[in-house]
Amino acid sequence: MLEVSGLRVASGSMIRVDGLDLSLPESGSIALLGPNGAGKTASVEAISGLIRKTAGRVIFDGADITQLEASKIVRRGLALVPQLRELFPNFSVHETLVAGSHAACHRAAIPFDTIYDLFPRLAERRDQLAGSLSGGEQQMLAIGRALVSNPKVMLLDEPSAGLAAGIVRAFVNVLRRIRDSGVAMLLVEQNLEIAAALADTCVVLAAGRVVWRGSTRDATSSEEIRQAYFA
Repeated sequence: MLEVSGLRVASGSMIRVDGLDLSLPESGSIALLGPNGAGKTASVEAISGLIRKTAGRVIFDGADITQLEASKIVRRGLALVPQLRELFPNFSVHETLVAGSHAACHRAAIPFDTIYDLFPRLAERRDQLAGSLSGGEQQMLAIGRALVSNPKVMLLDEPSAGLAAGIVRAFVNVLRRIRDSGVAMLLVEQNLEIAAALADTCVVLAAGRVVWRGSTRDATSSEEIRQAYFA
C-alpha cells in the first residue's frame, strides 16, 4: 500500500531524514518512533507532500507519488493528521468536516454521522468554531477531518501530544476502531506503550537515521532501547 525507499529530507546543510525505508501493507499499521528531533515529523510531512524530498521514492497504492503536491496526494487517499492540527479557527466543526470531505474526490466520503459516532463530543459542538474547542476536541476534529475523506492510509503525527492520560486512552480506543475498519496507519509517537497498542511493528529514528526496526512488543520490552532513545 505504501512503500518508502531511501527517503532523504534536508534543510540547507542540515539533514533531517537520511535513508528512511519502510513498507506499510494494506490495512496494516506501523509506528515511527524516536526522541524529539529524530526526523519523525519531517518523514511524514515529506511522504504526504508538505515538504520537499531531497532524495528517495514514495509509492502509494501502486503509483509513484514522490513528486506530487500535497493536495493531489490526499485526494488519492493518503491523509495526514498533523501534530499541530492546523485547523481553520473560524470554521465550525461541521464546516471543517465538509472541507475535509472534498478530499474524497472519486471516493465516497465517510458520512458525518460516522465521525460523530466516533467522537460524540464533536456532535455536541458541531456548530462551535474550531478555534474555541479544547485541545482534545481539536485533536478529535483533526482526526475526523482526515477520516471523512475516506482515506486508505492515515499518517498520524503524535496524536497523543499534550493530552491528559484519560483522553489519550479514549483516543487509542477510537484509533483502534479506525484501524480495524481497514484504514492503514503510520503512527508517529514518542510513547512506546501507545505505539504498541496501535501497531505491531515499528521503526526507531535517531538524528534522522533508522537505528532499530522490529516488533513494537520487542521495543517496549527492551530496556536498552528505552534508555537510548526514550529516557
